[in-house]
Formats: sequence, structure tokens, C-alpha cells
Amino acid sequence: MKYTYPAIFEPDDGGWCIFFPDIGYGATQGDDINEGLEMAQDFLANALEMLKKENKLIPKPSNISDLTLENGCFANFITVEMNPKNVRKNLTIPFWLNAAAKKANINFSQTLQNALKAELQIQE
Repeated sequence: MKYTYPAIFEPDDGGWCIFFPDIGYGATQGDDINEGLEMAQDFLANALEMLKKENKLIPKPSNISDLTLENGCFANFITVEMNPKNVRKNLTIPFWLNAAAKKANINFSQTLQNALKAELQIQE
């Protein structure tokens, strides 16, 4: 799943300090703009992973035009793709339920994921 958030780049001793107003968890930095962009992606991916581990809601991204920027600062969108690590699980269900689900073309994996998210009150 892809996530895109605005980041604020603030000049800092010849480099850049980068933070995400919607995310929290501090800031990151880069010696130049290319390193700053790379560090921002890494920071965003780690922060989103932390929110998921803590069962916190993933915040909705702000509109970049609504951000207030200090002199010399600029905002840029940062996109990360989160590839969840999958774990294989075996399950046992009644024969008749398996037959009915197969006949209805039910995706067992997706159905189980949806049910677990609902049970754990996890929203994405």
C-alpha cells in the first residue's frame, strides 16, 4: 500500500531538517536535498510501521497548501510503499463451510485478514 504525506524541509547548517506535521515521532535530516529526500522516505516508512505496531490510526495527510512555512522552508510530498511481511497460517474449518466458500469464490486469506482487523479494531 502506498502512503503520501507532505514533509516540511527546513534549512539547517547547510543541510535540511525534515519533519512530517501529520506523523510526529520527531524529525530526520539530510546533508543535501537528495539525502534529505531519501532520509524522509526512510523516516516516513518507519513512523508508519510504528503507528501500526502500536495499533494507532494512520492519520489522514494534510493538504500541502494548508501548511504554514517559515522563511526558507518548503514542503514536498514524500511517498512510501509499505510491503507487509506475510506469514503463512493453517486453519481448520468444517468441510461444508469450505465447500460453500469455494463455491462462492471466497478469498480465504482476505476474509480472514478483514475479520482479524475488525476483531482487533484496526483501521487502515
